[in-house]
Formats: sequence, structure tokens, C-alpha cells
Amino acid sequence: MTLKIGIILGSTRPNRNGSQVARWVLEAASQRGDAEFELIDLRDHPLPHLDEPVPPMFGPSVNAHTRAWAERIAPFDGFVVVTPEYNGGVPGVLKNALDHLFTEWGDKAVGFVSYGVNGGARAVVQLRTVCGTLGMAVVGYQVAVSVLTDFENHTTFTPREHHAAALDKTLGQVISWSAALAPLRAGAETTLANS
Repeated sequence: MTLKIGIILGSTRPNRNGSQVARWVLEAASQRGDAEFELIDLRDHPLPHLDEPVPPMFGPSVNAHTRAWAERIAPFDGFVVVTPEYNGGVPGVLKNALDHLFTEWGDKAVGFVSYGVNGGARAVVQLRTVCGTLGMAVVGYQVAVSVLTDFENHTTFTPREHHAAALDKTLGQVISWSAALAPLRAGAETTLANS
């Protein structure tokens, strides 16, 4: 079985720096032979502010936009989230996308590549809590990119050399944990099919 890892671009702002960072992650990941990688851009999945009449953990959505989002996320075995830090926290659009689903996140590994003035570290602290609550296995390694030292003129992504090694470790851990969690995901699918 080939593992499928989604790279979620967690910003939808005009002129965002995240698209450069996400392409860098995808290019590095694509050099590996131990998984398939695919970019998931939240711009391609516009979701309203959470509008589910019941919490997503209690069953399928009545809303077509949420069902489409669930169908996009469900096939993946793990994720790398590329996130900026806005005002010391997670971008609202990313938190909203996470909140729209529940079952589709469970028993999947997740790692983080963050960017911001302080490397996006505070956004990742929040995401670790949110993703853990959703039943995801949050890996220890992460990449923290500074908009002050890793972007020329604050616009052109020029990552320092040490980020490549950090990304390799993060990807390796996401892949190995995703593989280790496969029996749990298979058990959950069997339970859903029998209910």
C-alpha cells in the first residue's frame, strides 16, 4: 500500500507567502519514494464559517460543501500543514477547515511547516492541541521558517540550508507514523461499514 500524504496550505490571503513554502514542501516531498504527496489549497475549498447543525463527530453533514471537503480529506493517510501565524495564532480559515470535519482526521499523522516573524511557532502550539483533540497523531519534528531571514525582501522564499534537514525529518516522521496507524484506520473503516 502506498501512503498518501496531503500538504494543506492553510492561508487564503492575497499575496500570501504560503504558496512558495507549500511548493517547496511538495518539491522536497516528491523526491522521496516512500509516499505520494498532494497539495490541498484551502483556496480551492471555500467553506463558510462553521455552519453544521450538529457537531461533525455525530455523523455525516447535511451540507454539500462539508461533504465535498470530507471527500477531499478522507483518502489521505497523513498530512503536513503549512501555516502562517496571524497575531500569535492559527489562521481562521485553517481552524474553520479543521472544525468542519472529525472522522476524516482520526488516526492520521500530522506535521507542521510554519512561517512568521517568530517562525510561526505559536500557531503550531495551537494546532498541536486542536489536531490532538481531533484524534490525529501530532509528530514531534516541525519546520519553523522566519519571514525576516528566509524571505528576500519579505516576499521571495529563500530558505536557509538547515530547513531542508528539518523538513526531511518532519516528512519521515509523518510517513512512519501514518504507516504505523494504518491498522487503526482500517479498523475504523470496518466499523463504519458495519454500522
